[in-house]
Amino acid sequence: MGQGQELYKKAKTLIPGGTMLLSKRPEMFLPEQWPSYFSKAKGCKVWDLDGKEYIDVTIMGIGTNTLGYGNDEVDEAVMKVIRDGNMSTFNCPEEVQLAERLLSLDPWADMVRLARTGGEANAIAIRIARAASGKDKVAVCGYHGWHDWYLSANIADHGNLNHLHLAGLDTAGVPNALKGYTIPFYYNNFEGLVDVVRKNDIGVIKMEVQRNMGPENNFLQKVRELCDERGIILIFDECTSGFRETFGGLYKKYGVEPDMAIYSKTLGNGYAISAIVGKKEIMQVADGKTFISSTFWTERIGPAAALATLNVMEREKSWEKITEIGKSNKKRWQELADKHEISITQWGIPALAGYTFSSEKKLAYKTYITQQMLAKGYLVGNSMYTCLCHTPEILEGYFYELDKLFADIREFEDGRDVMKELKGPVCHSGFNRLN
Repeated sequence: MGQGQELYKKAKTLIPGGTMLLSKRPEMFLPEQWPSYFSKAKGCKVWDLDGKEYIDVTIMGIGTNTLGYGNDEVDEAVMKVIRDGNMSTFNCPEEVQLAERLLSLDPWADMVRLARTGGEANAIAIRIARAASGKDKVAVCGYHGWHDWYLSANIADHGNLNHLHLAGLDTAGVPNALKGYTIPFYYNNFEGLVDVVRKNDIGVIKMEVQRNMGPENNFLQKVRELCDERGIILIFDECTSGFRETFGGLYKKYGVEPDMAIYSKTLGNGYAISAIVGKKEIMQVADGKTFISSTFWTERIGPAAALATLNVMEREKSWEKITEIGKSNKKRWQELADKHEISITQWGIPALAGYTFSSEKKLAYKTYITQQMLAKGYLVGNSMYTCLCHTPEILEGYFYELDKLFADIREFEDGRDVMKELKGPVCHSGFNRLN
């Protein structure tokens, strides 16, 4: 057992759940074997606490680092801020500069609020939209964080949010009085959304533009028209999808503009920053009509990192490059599956793509691949969040090793026992309490 696993054993006695983020729990990857903690990261390489080097061809900081870890230009902007001072009684000018920059990318919008995480940005957007609409009820489609307003959708039925991202989310600690105020609907099911709107006094529709599958039958256009007809505020949550296929929101690809949009993960290339942009008549309610304020939304590192990140993105056209890498990955995954006569289902936009084995043993197969690839020096799951540092050479090595493991999966499908090949438990899927 390496230092990382030893530290994680201690962490589980000190930190509820063991980590601050569900998606980084070692059990989600390789229980009892995942290195768990890093000493440094650069490009798409990560070093564990024992100094072992790995190539990250999995979730790249949960999708935060499209430019790669430790981008020199972004880091230098941050270091200048640190040298000059990150906080003071005055405000930092970078927040105004970033607001101007974001509005230049979203000309339909007029005003900006900044925060530091995607979850709190979603909560801010809901507060503003509810205040502006004068209505309490929200229809949602997608994953929008952990706050009460969102998780309350599971009070009426603990499976309400299962189809949106994570299954089994409990509502302990969420007031029962919030029941019925957040109502989920299914992506591409426009009639279902219309039914939700007809039966409830909906003031806000919040949705991801796309998560796993794209819109069908002009779904997004129909949602926009419904909002216009009913006076509903439309919010696109681009925390995950933003800056991966366009220079800005994924909504640009489909030609449908929201009333508000939220950006986060990619905006600071690993530094904490999120933003809500919106129309003036909606956003201005945050000035006096409802109270939204936090000390560390005024720190300087986040906006400075975002400005530098946007500059690098624009110069490199990063969204085009990571999309092409992702398209190639999806093609090659399918080629391996076809070669070894294995059935898989692919999902996600190219830069956030993944695959699932069409088998009852899919989690065991995923665990096996992670286990074997870790021994070869790769951090692997069943998805890859692409970055500029995923070079052809790195991907050739990844697919060379994966080819051999798909051959093993074929043998498992033919009767060989995968469980005998695992050195620990099968990985988790969704929300699991850790005792």
